[in-house]
Amino acid sequence: MADTSKQYDKIVETCRNLFINKMKDYGSAWRILRLPSLTDQIFIKTQRIRGLQKNEVQKIDEGQVSEFIGVINYSIMALVQLELGIVEQPDLKMKEAVSEYDKHIKITKQLMMDKNHDYGEAWRDMRVSSLTDLILQKLLRVKQIEDNKGKTLVSEGIDANYQDMINYAIFALILLDKK
Repeated sequence: MADTSKQYDKIVETCRNLFINKMKDYGSAWRILRLPSLTDQIFIKTQRIRGLQKNEVQKIDEGQVSEFIGVINYSIMALVQLELGIVEQPDLKMKEAVSEYDKHIKITKQLMMDKNHDYGEAWRDMRVSSLTDLILQKLLRVKQIEDNKGKTLVSEGIDANYQDMINYAIFALILLDKK
């Protein structure tokens, strides 16, 4: 599991750097996005990944890696929005946004480490396409919870689903990096 932790951190560093660079370009404009908008953005990225995995011809020269990074970063944005709420105008400075990013990725990594311990790193024997399908399933669950105005009877909340999507996307990137 020490390898997993290092591989995880390497992927997060790439994602975090992109987040920081996009903050430099756009500021925290993403803070105005409602949760369904973020969910839909993640959905679009996951559908594109699925298309890339199924189609032999690709018309846009961007692969799965950039899309999985998008899944991770948009999911972290969604976790921030869940915690801080949606605003009408961008309100986070770089330092605050990165602090929120780091806080949520730390919690999400700990969840991964706990589950990884219990499941014995079973994800290492999975296909990237299966991880994509699991992300898509989590997205459909989140959409249903959103349609139910956040209410669940016996299921985990939206935050746990976003955390799982982050972890599945990181697993996929680790597996892609090995190829």
